[in-house]
Amino acid sequence: MYIKVYFGDKPVFLCDEMDDELNELLHHEDTVFIDEVSNPAIKSLLHEIKKDSFHAGVLWNEDLEKLRKAFFKHFILIQAAGGLVLNEKKEVLMIYRRGKWDLPKGKLDPGEDLETCAVREVEEETGIRNIALQAKIGCTYHTYDEFGKHILKETHWYKMTASSKQPLVPQTEEDIQQLEWGGKKEMQKYLDNTYPSVAEILGQW
Repeated sequence: MYIKVYFGDKPVFLCDEMDDELNELLHHEDTVFIDEVSNPAIKSLLHEIKKDSFHAGVLWNEDLEKLRKAFFKHFILIQAAGGLVLNEKKEVLMIYRRGKWDLPKGKLDPGEDLETCAVREVEEETGIRNIALQAKIGCTYHTYDEFGKHILKETHWYKMTASSKQPLVPQTEEDIQQLEWGGKKEMQKYLDNTYPSVAEILGQW
């Protein structure tokens, strides 16, 4: 089992066992492997990530929860939720924001549960209504810096359905420029210009 955290397009895996994917990563000369849960070891990895040559990181410990806590404490954790929204034609609702294709999502409000947040954010960012919330399909992690602080965003994703026979209204104050329902034939266009974490969720489509 592992937790994958993206730093840009570069992954870091927190794991309690090594599978074929992780063993394959270790064959790359610019993959960093650490089997020590300590602040100096984790800070060393975070320093390595900044190098252009960095390929991936693998942190192993038999206690994944202990490893998660040790790693996450180096960041400010922000929870968010969003949706993989499908219409009656099995097309997915995509948003175009800041030069990338993305899925609607947003930060959890105080006192709000994840399911409510996911639906609210989809409504706010796309203008669609009468959303049917279905199963949770995954959780992704990515990092970014904001005002000198290191942020780790934990995004919970839910499958949803909604009718395409309603207007799409992009939330321009969130820099959303375009909304569209896309089918399987458009998939490559989205995958060629999206974030790795979003690509993983699209893989659930």
